[in-house]
Amino acid sequence: MLGASADPVAKLAKWSAKKGFPYRFLGDEEHATLERWGVWREKSFMGRRFMGVVRATFLVGADGRVLRAWPKVNPIGHAKEVLAALREAAGGGGGPGGTGGAHPRRAGGARG
Repeated sequence: MLGASADPVAKLAKWSAKKGFPYRFLGDEEHATLERWGVWREKSFMGRRFMGVVRATFLVGADGRVLRAWPKVNPIGHAKEVLAALREAAGGGGGPGGTGGAHPRRAGGARG
């Protein structure tokens, strides 16, 4: 698992240590990778428009190809959905706690 952020690496390391976050972060202050992945986009908040990182999840296979993409992530229930997709990709099926019929978007035009 890898998180990506526009924040400096030192800031991400400090936050990870403080929160006990066990996963790696990519600090991309220049936004090169974030733009390539299609997650550096225009956002809006309270009528103000600005550029920022949008929440997205990519399931990447062992060969480096994107198997599935969720371009707009709602944190509620998302972890279960991704876990079901991981199980499916591994050949284990969705099983209990799966997507309940909701099928994640295919990677399609996702860049990776």
